[in-house]
Amino acid sequence: MAQKELITSKEKGIDYLKVKSSPQFKQFLSKKKQFLVPMTVFFMIFYFLLPIFTSYTTFLNTPAIGDISWTWIFAISQFVMVWVLSSIYVKKAASFDKEAEQIINEQLK
Repeated sequence: MAQKELITSKEKGIDYLKVKSSPQFKQFLSKKKQFLVPMTVFFMIFYFLLPIFTSYTTFLNTPAIGDISWTWIFAISQFVMVWVLSSIYVKKAASFDKEAEQIINEQLK
């Protein structure tokens, strides 16, 4: 499938070096980076807090609901966090794809 798209893009005459150096593409990459970097930093911090807290502190070992400790709640919240961040990224990636396609189509004019 990708090879077929590559052949059709060559037939259309897309100059990818021109696209790469265009101000629209640079602005697009900047917007994408502004979205991805904070999400990645948040994910990494949230992910590594559990092993850090369980190794060096004891406050997550206290009971939250009956015999369930805060460690289990934090661990389950990580699964929820992954699903939420994935959903946000999928929706945002669709808009990134549309914008990238728009930039490429401008080069065809």
